[in-house]
Amino acid sequence: MSETNDSGSLYFAYSAGLRIFGAIPDLDEITKRLGVVPTHVHRRGDRRGPSSSPYEHDMWSYTAPVKKTEPLHVHIDLLWNTFREHKEYLLQLKHHLKVDVFLGYQSNCDHAGVEVPHQSLEIFRELEVPFGLSIIVA
Repeated sequence: MSETNDSGSLYFAYSAGLRIFGAIPDLDEITKRLGVVPTHVHRRGDRRGPSSSPYEHDMWSYTAPVKKTEPLHVHIDLLWNTFREHKEYLLQLKHHLKVDVFLGYQSNCDHAGVEVPHQSLEIFRELEVPFGLSIIVA
């Protein structure tokens, strides 16, 4: 496996997003209640591309607007600062929809790690969702 990108240097990219999915009757209602414009929405049956499988559920998602090169905790902290005041609404949504925090980590280095300060884990505890990390090494 190569440890460098085309320019010959290591790279690390991070992301954090809030996802709400299931049978969502009104995507606009979620947008209004949370007070932010989603970065992605789709409806059950929509397709990512002409040859892709249809989505199995509706989804509303918001990715923290942070440079991918910033440490993971910066993404998580901005995400929580965006939605903290809407905690009760998000917990209510969990009664009939799936709410999670999707974290991404991409690198061309196969022997690195990720560290997240304990303060940045509040969003997972407060929303009662697991800490999961999607890792892509290429």
